[in-house]
Amino acid sequence: MIANLGRWVPAWVQGVTVGTARADLLAGLLGAVLALPQGVAFATLAGLPPQYGIYSAVVPCVVAALFGSSRHVVSGPTNANSLALFAMISPLAVAGSPEYVGLALGVTVLVGALQLGIGLFRLGSLANFISPSVLLGFTCGAAMLIALFALKDIFGLQLPPGTSAFGVLRFLATHVDTINWSASIVAGGTLLATLLVKRLMPRMPFMLLGLMTGFGVAFLLNHSPASWSQHVGVVGPIPSAIPPFRVPQLSWQALPDLLGLASALTIVAIGQSISIAKAVALRSGQQIDSNREIIGQGLSNIVGGFFSSYVSCGSLNRSMPNYEAGAKTPLACVFAAILLVALVSVSAAVLEQIPLAAIGAMLLLVAWSLFDVARLRQISRLSRIEFGIAIATLLATLLLRLEVAVLLGTALSLGAYLYQTSRPAVRDLLPDAESGARHFRPTDELPDTALQCPQLRLVRIEGALFFGAVPHVKQKLQKDEAPQRRHVLAMVKSMNFVDLAAAEMWDKELTDLRAAGGDLYFHRPRRQVMETWMRSGFLARLGRQNVFATKHDALQHIVPRLNPDICATCKARVFKECSGAPAPRETRQTGEASSA
Repeated sequence: MIANLGRWVPAWVQGVTVGTARADLLAGLLGAVLALPQGVAFATLAGLPPQYGIYSAVVPCVVAALFGSSRHVVSGPTNANSLALFAMISPLAVAGSPEYVGLALGVTVLVGALQLGIGLFRLGSLANFISPSVLLGFTCGAAMLIALFALKDIFGLQLPPGTSAFGVLRFLATHVDTINWSASIVAGGTLLATLLVKRLMPRMPFMLLGLMTGFGVAFLLNHSPASWSQHVGVVGPIPSAIPPFRVPQLSWQALPDLLGLASALTIVAIGQSISIAKAVALRSGQQIDSNREIIGQGLSNIVGGFFSSYVSCGSLNRSMPNYEAGAKTPLACVFAAILLVALVSVSAAVLEQIPLAAIGAMLLLVAWSLFDVARLRQISRLSRIEFGIAIATLLATLLLRLEVAVLLGTALSLGAYLYQTSRPAVRDLLPDAESGARHFRPTDELPDTALQCPQLRLVRIEGALFFGAVPHVKQKLQKDEAPQRRHVLAMVKSMNFVDLAAAEMWDKELTDLRAAGGDLYFHRPRRQVMETWMRSGFLARLGRQNVFATKHDALQHIVPRLNPDICATCKARVFKECSGAPAPRETRQTGEASSA
């Protein structure tokens, strides 16, 4: 029983020390401070009263951290989930009404149940198809989004509701006269203090100290009698942060419609959570268990739905600062939730004065750390295709919804993979005459003067041979400069898979070669390939005598079957087995024949 219990105890528990707990506590304090304005803002986006954003940053944060697999991902409300929830539920009820709140909480529980089922049935492995290039593009795009939205608070702009990320830039360019330069001074002071502490005292909680500096600068400016000083926006009044227990009220009649909404929201939440967990893992070096992460997210939404929390998932705005602030274990999330409740309950008057410009400066630093220029350059040098996928995902992240961007990038990655695997290498081989052992080498690696056998073609197939690759391989097999080569020995030990279409292709090749007086042979096909050929009937038509374990056995069998008349005039003699053939006859010139 103890052993079974150990399976459910996370490995990080054994690594908790006084030092890690101290680091987690400091990171949790920063997380609590960041969660305040974000929770209120995201709840407003979702059409819910502000306190529901605070609630969603407490219970789901703790449950997802304790039952998930990532040590640094912080769960809670996000802009994508909030906007999606509003778009789906607003046609059913008036935003902010008790009916609307009840629907939001009920859908949250359904989303959690679907996520839990996906994780328990171990379908989270589908997230493994999100390639590193997609993650890089998503991370860089999300970093730009974070930076663009942070400009609003850094410059103290009063944006219209629903302004997009690029709308922030457009508004800034057309309303320069509305910039609050006092807010910009607070943001600049926060950035300067954070960077100085990070450089001079890297072991100190530099982000928290930077935020405190911004708090002090804003306090001075807001109480300055100078005429040029403008008021710096602050977080403002904060409702109670203690989540009340509430059973969502759902009618059986509305359940089918709500399940459809929950399914769509589940895709949104899982796409974000896994992408963010992997993006953070790239920085921390931790291995992520996708199924366990989804289970943690599912439990957080189920429990959260009963504690007045709406749909939550991994938050990039809080996860990266959590990692950068030095969090070591998921206890940082637990501390963040506890401190959020404590801060709101005890220090509401002080927290109300946290300047939004300082929080914007913190998010700008996080965005800068996320935008990995060095890795983009590295990928551009290694693969133009992967670089294109990363850039396409980055642009999609900026222009489309986050989950759509991830799906688009994944589709591009799979498309690129299918294109590459649909063109397996088909290379002609020859013995290397300059090698004492006469190893077989591709003809494109030999001198152009190398002679080839006029009757036997040696060809190597590298990679899986499936329906998508059949046209390419068929074209390569039919392209032969020596039309008399009616015998083909296929080296297929690197051909690790064939399907029905490939078996039919080989069957057609066998039929054509035998009709022309030649034959088809194979060297070292794999067991899976042989089993497929046997089930399709191709092996029976080919004959096991045409399958060889070594090149020596193959050539010993094939060379004597070649046309002796052609061998008698051949000067290539590329195989050792050709020594038993008649010596090549000299062809007399026309002039010699007439003089005779």
